[in-house]
Amino acid sequence: MSHVKNFIKKHYQSFNAATLVSAAEAYDTHLKKGGKMMITLAGAMSTAQLGISLAEMIRRDKVQIITCTGANLEEDLMNLVAHNSYKKVPHYRDLSPEDEKKLLEQGYNRVTDTCIPEDEAFRKLQKHVYAHWKAAQTANESFFPHQFMYKMLLSGELKKYYEIDPKNSWMLAAAQKNIPIVVPGWEDSTMANIFASYCIKGELHSRVVKSGIDYMVWLAGWYQENCASPGVGFFQIGGGIAGDFPICVVPMLYQDMELHDIPCWSYFCQISDSTTSYGSYSGAVPNEKITWGKLEVDTPKFVIESDATIVAPLIFAYLLDW
Repeated sequence: MSHVKNFIKKHYQSFNAATLVSAAEAYDTHLKKGGKMMITLAGAMSTAQLGISLAEMIRRDKVQIITCTGANLEEDLMNLVAHNSYKKVPHYRDLSPEDEKKLLEQGYNRVTDTCIPEDEAFRKLQKHVYAHWKAAQTANESFFPHQFMYKMLLSGELKKYYEIDPKNSWMLAAAQKNIPIVVPGWEDSTMANIFASYCIKGELHSRVVKSGIDYMVWLAGWYQENCASPGVGFFQIGGGIAGDFPICVVPMLYQDMELHDIPCWSYFCQISDSTTSYGSYSGAVPNEKITWGKLEVDTPKFVIESDATIVAPLIFAYLLDW
């Protein structure tokens, strides 16, 4: 037995710790039955360097599809090419508004205790992704947001910038395996803001990048092709659109497409620090999803109320026998 697996099975006996073990065991069982797993990434998981464990999960076929925010898509690449210029602020809780202003003036954008450098990260990638956007427009083509990122990674054009071990980039691992990524709400990201600026200036057409509706249409086809027993599991890190968007493909197919033989998600786990509360979707308990036709009564369901930067690597280490 791996060191991590042995440790958590011995020490994690109650409360959220026990749920962590149960969720990891059920995830492992689902894969061993031949099931597939979707992982959804909200928050700032890429900036938190979840790629150190997630990339290996991808390489070892522990995840078959990923849904993430536009921020997680681009921030893994930023960490890949600009890590040495990142600035840590361990005392971030004590920063005054004036301190925050100074960081901005120095060219830093803060994500909790980590500051991303504007020039070394955003602008370094901008010229490369723009070239791919422009080429697509010239060829009268359109692609999903993640496909443009894949083009940059697989072309090798970014290799000269690498500042971390590339095996720790989950985006690079995903590109190399060509696993599908769904990016709902990509418009709410830095790269999308940059893309919009080119559209406003008349240099690009918005149709060059496919939309969230295109992602849902694609996901509907993928789910139908992969949902046969033992089905597709849903491992949700955080809340928000990264989880809300893809889980709805099942009731959409069942209710709106009237495909009544579509199975629900066959496993569900959410790591969240959102307090269970009235009207909070991210804080809704899994049973509520039964009423929406997303989960069955007997679907394995887990909620781990804790910090995802602590919990997710532990579960991944369990699954990877680390």
